[in-house]
Amino acid sequence: MADSDRSAAIPGPTGSERHRAAQGESQAPMARRGSSPPGQAAERRTSPQHGGPRRARGPLYAALDLGTNNCRLLIARPHDGGFRVIDGFSRIVRLGEGLTATGRLSDAAIVRTIDALRLCRNKLRDHEPARMRLIATEACRAASNGVEFVERVERELGLTLEIVDRQTEASLAVTGCADLIEEGSAGALMFDIGGGSSELAWLDFRGGRPRRQGKMSASIRSWQSLPVGVVSIAEKFGGVTVTPESFEAMVAYVASHLRQFRGREKLRQMIAEHPVHLIGTSGTVTTLAGLHLGLERYERQKVDGLWMRTTEVDATMKALLGMSFERRVAHPCIGKDRADLVLPGCAIFEAIRREWPTERVRVADRGLREGILISLIDADRGSAPPRRR
Repeated sequence: MADSDRSAAIPGPTGSERHRAAQGESQAPMARRGSSPPGQAAERRTSPQHGGPRRARGPLYAALDLGTNNCRLLIARPHDGGFRVIDGFSRIVRLGEGLTATGRLSDAAIVRTIDALRLCRNKLRDHEPARMRLIATEACRAASNGVEFVERVERELGLTLEIVDRQTEASLAVTGCADLIEEGSAGALMFDIGGGSSELAWLDFRGGRPRRQGKMSASIRSWQSLPVGVVSIAEKFGGVTVTPESFEAMVAYVASHLRQFRGREKLRQMIAEHPVHLIGTSGTVTTLAGLHLGLERYERQKVDGLWMRTTEVDATMKALLGMSFERRVAHPCIGKDRADLVLPGCAIFEAIRREWPTERVRVADRGLREGILISLIDADRGSAPPRRR
């Protein structure tokens, strides 16, 4: 990732740095790492550094991503062409639970989410970031009471959530993962499997590759937001007991949506003629990577940036499909909060792989929050030339 031709990226935290933060240690400069590990039932929080927030060494930036399944926050300070994470939070809230059936956010889901957002609000008050962007995605977009929920959050917590459109979501995901796209590739197909929707973006570099990570979305040739995610698929087909037949039904359902992708055949032709790879950012893909590596516990620094070949993905999916629900719950890289969602996520991934088969996929444990931070910091840097490593 750190080749000399790439503009200086803005990475997120490594697993070791998150551990140091949780223990209250001062953090070293960041390696190029991103978002929170999958399968964590409890919230992921780090503590402020010694003596409370430090504001003397440059402005702080904050990014919050409220999705259908998770509520995640990062607070960071620019550092040496990248950024250093000062504090963070992640909790599975399942805001979109039952949304497919009712079209509304349930009262229980709203209460869970507001409880998580209250903790995020407290962290933001502690650190007082100079700039922040707090986004909500598919659950709030799709729910008939999504706007009402956002207004309640502002009224009760003083947080202004921005319900972003699907194109903005795809663009931010690209920005967050851009420095994992292999140097020398003609392009990549990036996909972000969410709880209520999944975003795809086809990046085409044949006309030139942006030199700044924050400008990578300019290379998006085509994008699509699928109205399917791990929660919605699980609610439609079931995620506890998944047979090979029900798994294939999930794949076929997702494939029917992929046929609407603009430039579908041209992308296939490009894959056949040029070096192109997939890059996946989601708990589904990182979970598969953890299983493939045989990790006894999830280790983000071993997963983020990992390459997996087609045969390795095939074997890992087959093993996962053969697991009982109880085994998935007990597996340290899955856990009870993801046990019913991982196979629906695999079905989305499999549909994408079958539609656009490539030899390799790169795993990204990073995403929207990193994209938001990069965009905010890049905007403040203005037209200054990128620093090189």
